[in-house]
Amino acid sequence: MRPESHPQNPVFIQKMFGKIARRYDLANHVLSLGLDYGWRRCMAKLVAAHRPRLILDLATGSGDLALTLAKHCPEAEIVAADFCLPMLAEAQRKNVPNLTGADGTNLPFADDTFDALTVAFGLRNMVSYEDAIREFFRVLKPGGLLLVLDFSMPTHFLKVPYRLYLRHFLPRLAELLTGEKCAYDYLGESIEAFPSGKGMTGLISQSGGASPSSRQMAGGIVSLYQARKASL
Repeated sequence: MRPESHPQNPVFIQKMFGKIARRYDLANHVLSLGLDYGWRRCMAKLVAAHRPRLILDLATGSGDLALTLAKHCPEAEIVAADFCLPMLAEAQRKNVPNLTGADGTNLPFADDTFDALTVAFGLRNMVSYEDAIREFFRVLKPGGLLLVLDFSMPTHFLKVPYRLYLRHFLPRLAELLTGEKCAYDYLGESIEAFPSGKGMTGLISQSGGASPSSRQMAGGIVSLYQARKASL
């Protein structure tokens, strides 16, 4: 296990998100300029097209994506899981059903359980991307859909100004919103270090995904990855 002070150590992540849980939604909406609503709708529409009966929304946080999925997939049962209890408490306040505590690298579900699995802005915080993705595919049924949404670094003219935003402006604004600047120092660092594009689709393929694809959104500051679990 990584040292407790290491950003991707589970203890560090739990404490950090626990501190910002009550103002997490406000910070998301302000810092994304409201674009996060559209990102979640896009994911939900893709899931709905798959017509799943059972969905796992992992790293559900305050439950916004789980609620969006419920609107677009009214006939599906949705399990909303996270390993940070204060974040689950926020989801409970919003009446998100079927909440459960779960670590993305060691899921408490049987093999071949879910028709679809979504992870929005959560994989980046897991101690091992490879172990987590293997777990995702373990609990998906053959042919099941995986959708991963996360931040990425633009590869064009926005790269330099976006890096300046991550390193200087974002932490200060986030401190005003949440009182926790260190959490958003970590956010910028984790975004810069997180594999994206071919790096992420390669990881997904190596970890059990069939035909992974990536789609840049919002000028490349967010990427959506899609793959299936190989059918038997």
